[in-house]
Amino acid sequence: MPAGPRSRAGRRLARARSLASLRKALARLRARGERVAFVPTMGALHEGHLSLVRLARRSAERVVVSVFVNPLQFGPREDYRRYPRPLARDRALLAAERVDLVWEPGVEDVYPPGDCTRVSVDGLSEVLEGASRPGHYTGVCTVVARLLNAVQPDVLWLGQKDAQQALVLERMCRDLLLPVAVCRGPTVREEDGLALSSRNAYLSHAERQQAVALSQGLAAAWILLKEGERSAARLAAAIRREWDGYPLVREDYIAIVHPETLAPLQQVRGPALVAVAAHVGPARLIDNFPWRGR
Repeated sequence: MPAGPRSRAGRRLARARSLASLRKALARLRARGERVAFVPTMGALHEGHLSLVRLARRSAERVVVSVFVNPLQFGPREDYRRYPRPLARDRALLAAERVDLVWEPGVEDVYPPGDCTRVSVDGLSEVLEGASRPGHYTGVCTVVARLLNAVQPDVLWLGQKDAQQALVLERMCRDLLLPVAVCRGPTVREEDGLALSSRNAYLSHAERQQAVALSQGLAAAWILLKEGERSAARLAAAIRREWDGYPLVREDYIAIVHPETLAPLQQVRGPALVAVAAHVGPARLIDNFPWRGR
């Protein structure tokens, strides 16, 4: 198992690549019966990922992070090959957070030759992101099921920014009786409100200035909800009015849905999820907020 960069405290970052080296390292971590929290990532780490690492540290004695760009969740016209892979920078960030172990599998480690098994969650996977990106959640569920089987953590940490993904994976873990507690960390944003995303790196300066439309549209809907508006159509219209001032923003969807079933709502009479997706230049960005019901 190779050693990586040193953390601020001087401890080297432990890294594993093969499944055998991962299991050997995990056996050492668990030798004293300590709990393990797991944060799966595709690398290109930002403060949103690091916030999950910190939450993971509070929830367990040991923290394991995977860095794996999963080819199965990219469509034929999506950005798998050009997806950012700043591995040295990612390792330095994880070392600074004193992560106990980083797993960096190759594609063949996760999808061995002859692989033909896929995992899917019916119903939740075909709407919103699933409608725009057919097969995406089969790729997500398949890889996360494999990562969980390999790491066997006590706690899994996911981000609210990918709310549908978190919901799908929560359902997968329940349905497959996986012995892991699934937790969500809040969305982390830039000072102007833009949700942090690895794909923000694709944006030019002008596109970056326009991308803030997503969070501003959501803020407009939030204000209306707080003021008592309950019509989903009027909430969506408020988001579109905000977006009208940003010509580089091309709507994919604006949805007001039930937070557990993702069924579209006509009226917000209780908890809801307000979710948006849009193309800004070469990047497809998503954002959302949960409404608890008031």
